[in-house]
Amino acid sequence: MIDLFTGAGGLTQGWHQAADARGMATRTVAAVEFDAAASATYRANFGPEGQYVGPIEAWLTDEEVPSADVIIGGPPCQGFSALGRRDIHDERNFLWEKYAEVIRASEPRYFVLENVRPFLKSPQFSALERATAPDEILQDYELEALDLSAADYGTAQNRRRAVVIGRRRGLPPLGAPRKTHEGHWRSVRDAFRGVPSEVKGTDLPKMTTPGLEPCAKIPGPFTSRQLHLGRNYSDLSLERFRAIPPGGNRFDIPDDLLARCWRDHRSGAADVMGRLRWDDPSVTIRTEFFKPEKGRYLHPEADRAITHFEAARLQGFPDDFLWCGSKVAIARQIGNAVPVPLAQAVGELVLDGLIAGIPVDELPQIEVQAR
Repeated sequence: MIDLFTGAGGLTQGWHQAADARGMATRTVAAVEFDAAASATYRANFGPEGQYVGPIEAWLTDEEVPSADVIIGGPPCQGFSALGRRDIHDERNFLWEKYAEVIRASEPRYFVLENVRPFLKSPQFSALERATAPDEILQDYELEALDLSAADYGTAQNRRRAVVIGRRRGLPPLGAPRKTHEGHWRSVRDAFRGVPSEVKGTDLPKMTTPGLEPCAKIPGPFTSRQLHLGRNYSDLSLERFRAIPPGGNRFDIPDDLLARCWRDHRSGAADVMGRLRWDDPSVTIRTEFFKPEKGRYLHPEADRAITHFEAARLQGFPDDFLWCGSKVAIARQIGNAVPVPLAQAVGELVLDGLIAGIPVDELPQIEVQAR
């Protein structure tokens, strides 16, 4: 397997869980990530084999692309994000082209490209479709574009993602993964089961990551439970939190506690300073979930934002997953990750396709490249 733009490894974790569920083993022959802290997290969980810390452009220049049965990856999506203005000239929007170069060189049976929903309506996706035409870079592949809800696959979170599955021509279409939780979504209560409402401390333990440069000396690795840390809130912030009832938001805060910008604008986003609801999935977990002013990120009862541990639970990471980096860096890794249960569902779908098309004696040799 080749894993591109690995981040912390949410897509990879889901893939490994899918392989375990199918009684299969996977081997990662390449894993590429630009961010050093995210690379350290990936290494702590999946090992150093095939890992490259740096931009994909440099990897393509420095290394020979290995053969793999599957390529997975989610090119950075900030240029497509529904938050704020979309910049059609953002250079990150064109990293799919580097992904395509890897596909052409490696010639996998399948590839999985994950991104935000707006990608499916972007000029870049249209260009990706054109790339499968005769005499183009991906002429040997056909695409299936899926708009999937993570909640339908066991993630306690309302989060929709675009998943593009490419298959070599001649292989049968895979369709969409079977929905395992449609109509009975997992809730915040389910995700937080066993997590104490109280937090102890605000700072990460003092420890650093040995090994792979430039990841050495990065804080960590920390278990998810070690990330159950609070923040130092002002007295005014605590008064505001206390004024917000279960399921409430900034519109429940008395005028005398409101910031002037809120007092002058009584309309707008209702999720700001909102409490999560115990019996519903959470809102989408983004990279600044630790800031209540960024969305509905207050704990359902406690007067604080959700912790990194709670956010990791909402993303479906197992409690024994290890994290490296500062609190801000780890929050970015958590928020940018593919929800693990969704990744597992997609992984099972692709693995079933491989099982159907590969002789049994070759199955243990399925290779995964991580990017």
